[in-house]
Amino acid sequence: MDLNKVMIIGNMTRDPEVRTTPNGKSVASFSVATNRVWTDANGQKQKQAEFHNVVFWAKLAEIAGQYLKKGQKVYVEGRMQTREWTGQDGVKRYRTEIIGENMIMLSAKQGGGEWSGAGSAPTTAEEAPGEVAEEEIKVEDIPF
Repeated sequence: MDLNKVMIIGNMTRDPEVRTTPNGKSVASFSVATNRVWTDANGQKQKQAEFHNVVFWAKLAEIAGQYLKKGQKVYVEGRMQTREWTGQDGVKRYRTEIIGENMIMLSAKQGGGEWSGAGSAPTTAEEAPGEVAEEEIKVEDIPF
């Protein structure tokens, strides 16, 4: 049995870049930073940031493009995928990405219609923009 499942909670490092493929399918790409804090052997607090490339497809890409903004906190669930290509210089390149299958915006909606602090918003391809859940999502309620 195999399992390829990724769940991260972090901050958007840039606004999503939304494009359309030649066959009309939407794709959004962005980066999420997760932070790790620990105390080293000398008792000093250490911090490390990890940056994750995320890709959403179809309706989820459109929702991300409409609602996600740099600096917001987001939960992303999906699978890891590494793609390879040959650059114009002939060098083989690799990029590991999270192919997002679900998200939860953990930033609250402000009066102007943008999301920023803690709350919930449309998060899957099945939910249309504007169909916001009434219930607030809390990080401690996520089952991991």
